[in-house]
Amino acid sequence: QVQGVESGGGLVQPGGSLRLSCAVSGFGMDPYGVGWFRQAPGKEREGISCITRSAGDTYYADSVKGRFTISRDSNTVYLQMNDLKPEDTGVYTCATYSPLGCATIRGPGNRGQGTQVTVSS
Repeated sequence: QVQGVESGGGLVQPGGSLRLSCAVSGFGMDPYGVGWFRQAPGKEREGISCITRSAGDTYYADSVKGRFTISRDSNTVYLQMNDLKPEDTGVYTCATYSPLGCATIRGPGNRGQGTQVTVSS
């Protein structure tokens, strides 16, 4: 785990928005893809989105399509989360991905410590 990679988590009401940021330089490498996975208590880890660093190809889990948008600039990957639901609650972790890993949003490599997202009224 790498410290200080993610930022932007917090508490938000259902229907609200949050933007997560991931500082890619914190991994000390130039990864093929960077993405996010989340984990809630009692649930399996879920890969939710990935973006390739060069072409900017994006991939999403069905559970977040149409609500979440991943983007990048030279050093940061962002996850814009809109229309948040209570089931989006969990620890969101930024990670590096291989080409196959990014396309399937599986098999994260280097990762941050995670940031808590809580959706509750």
